[in-house]
Amino acid sequence: MTEVRERLQQLPHIEQDTLMRARLALGYFVLVAMLGLFLRWLMVSPIVGINFKYFLHAHSHVALLGWLYCAFFAALLYIFPAVTAEARKSFRRQFFLTQVSVLGMLFTFPVQGYALFSIIFSTMHILLSYWFARSYWRHVQLNVDTGTHTTSLKYIGAALLFMVVSSIGPWAMGPIMAKGIIGGELYYSAIYFYLHFQYNGWFTFAVLGLLFWFLERHHIAFNRRWAMRAFWLLALACLPAYSLSVLWTQPADWVYAIGYVSVAMQVAGLLYLAKVVWQVWVETVLLLKPWVRALVGMALFFFVLKLALQTASAFPYMADLAYKLRYFIIGYLHLSLLGFVSLFVLGFLLQQGLYRMGRYGGIGLALFLMGFFATELILFGQGTLLWLGLRALLDFNWLMFWASVPMPLGLGMLFLGQKGLRVSGVGRIV
Repeated sequence: MTEVRERLQQLPHIEQDTLMRARLALGYFVLVAMLGLFLRWLMVSPIVGINFKYFLHAHSHVALLGWLYCAFFAALLYIFPAVTAEARKSFRRQFFLTQVSVLGMLFTFPVQGYALFSIIFSTMHILLSYWFARSYWRHVQLNVDTGTHTTSLKYIGAALLFMVVSSIGPWAMGPIMAKGIIGGELYYSAIYFYLHFQYNGWFTFAVLGLLFWFLERHHIAFNRRWAMRAFWLLALACLPAYSLSVLWTQPADWVYAIGYVSVAMQVAGLLYLAKVVWQVWVETVLLLKPWVRALVGMALFFFVLKLALQTASAFPYMADLAYKLRYFIIGYLHLSLLGFVSLFVLGFLLQQGLYRMGRYGGIGLALFLMGFFATELILFGQGTLLWLGLRALLDFNWLMFWASVPMPLGLGMLFLGQKGLRVSGVGRIV
């Protein structure tokens, strides 16, 4: 246990900038949850003059580009901090401009949907993400011991690459909308392209990069050959796995074949990852704070479940079923973005001292998890009832509204608990 305590103290210096970025990201998470609750209320009682789809755009954009993008921005600059004044100034400028773009989307999407100003702010975010990807990767190549962090840097490099690739989807939306093809197969294929490379590429590989950084940082021995096999299988599968997102269009047989191959590669990659996690689990758990153990454990479970559902979607019947029953799609997206990515990010930032539980943090996280599990159960339950031809939940919208209430409340309590959090030196926060 003495060795474990010593390792807990060997954390990198935390800059006030990073602390601020992490806290602001959490603030966006609270806003996303509040917008989600408001959307659920609109399903119960529509309000004259309020466009549901416009607010849905705001909800989704702030979730991906506010909460998760800013959280990863903070985490990546925490694990490999900028070492020169010029680099720190550049990243500060990038983050400030990112807030301009996120707030711009937050206030313009509810008013006009996809229109001039919201498109300007979303385009601004894409260009800023290019700037960040380029400058961050150049920074780590110049200032990070690539020998020590070979594995984590592979995953992080792939994450940044997939983030850039995902932007092809939004760029394609311009010509598609200009031609008036809104709501067709091409329109949704562009949206799914963006989403696929965001949560299956950028977010997934960033999470795995943080995981391997933690193992490297604490000198936990793991089989690097297994880790790299997992990397290449998952990375090479990511591009063809996009085919799984368009099977609802009933494409040619060769597209299904590509989907089957990508699924096989993902399953093989998952097996290698599972071997690594099993190898290091006992030693790693000793380093984790109690709540972090639960969050990381749940995140890994949902990662496996996400890949299992993705595997099922390779079969024509299941792909068609998911397309017809949108409850499954919404449940899957929330499972991936909340259950896997967000729970891991919360756990990582809590473990590293960028968040703290505070007086009511435990209650807040419990409320958030209660709301998440309840809404997932209702979404998948409703979809299953309709699939089996049974009687649907008559009060579905009311149930979803009340089940969603604990999420913004819980996240709000966690956010308020960050007040007074300060840097206290090397790796410890008070």
